[in-house]
Amino acid sequence: MRILLVEDDPDMSAMIRHGLSASGFVVDWASDGKTGLNRALRRPYSLVVLDLMLPQMNGWEVCRELRANKFLTPIIMISARDLVSDRVVGLETGADDYLPKPFDFSEFLARVRALIRRDRVLRARDLSFADVTVDTGHRTVRRDGKLVPLTRLEYDIFEILATQVGRTVSRETLLELVWQDRDPGSNKLEVAIRSLRRKLDSASDLKLIRTVYGFGYSIQLEDEAVLP
Repeated sequence: MRILLVEDDPDMSAMIRHGLSASGFVVDWASDGKTGLNRALRRPYSLVVLDLMLPQMNGWEVCRELRANKFLTPIIMISARDLVSDRVVGLETGADDYLPKPFDFSEFLARVRALIRRDRVLRARDLSFADVTVDTGHRTVRRDGKLVPLTRLEYDIFEILATQVGRTVSRETLLELVWQDRDPGSNKLEVAIRSLRRKLDSASDLKLIRTVYGFGYSIQLEDEAVLP
């Protein structure tokens, strides 16, 4: 699972990255709010750890902007500011949890895992758009009420795209999430996308799976712009 850490303090970020990596997570790091916002919107994450006091954009602004963009990933806000009013603002802007610094890493890790578990339970439901229904619990896809027979890899790719409808998921992200591989010379993703299009789009006027040339793929509904 991949976590985005947005923290400008190098010592604090090093401690959190080391602890999360030792606990089996892959961690991406951004040292300012604007970079963190852009990274969060460009690829799927299991969780975002967001500091409050950041250069360029503070944590409240980042959190508010993420939620305005229908970003559903859990966010845990961390801050040296421990006033009740600060916690209230953090939660009201869209954070799922607020942990004052300094904190014990074992408590932080327990909160991270609890948020990820809760998110998995909440996401184990149907995703619906256009004439498509994705049952994430049973890992099945139906289009126009008919079951679409997908392989495991095809389902994995489609679920990632389905959770990011209207946004582009990069080729590298799909390779890494599905195959744990970022080999740019491989055409295995293109082969899987062609098969998905044949199974999902060939009998419908609305072609869902779009290629964003030079970047990746998206599921785009009619009259919707593809977001980066």
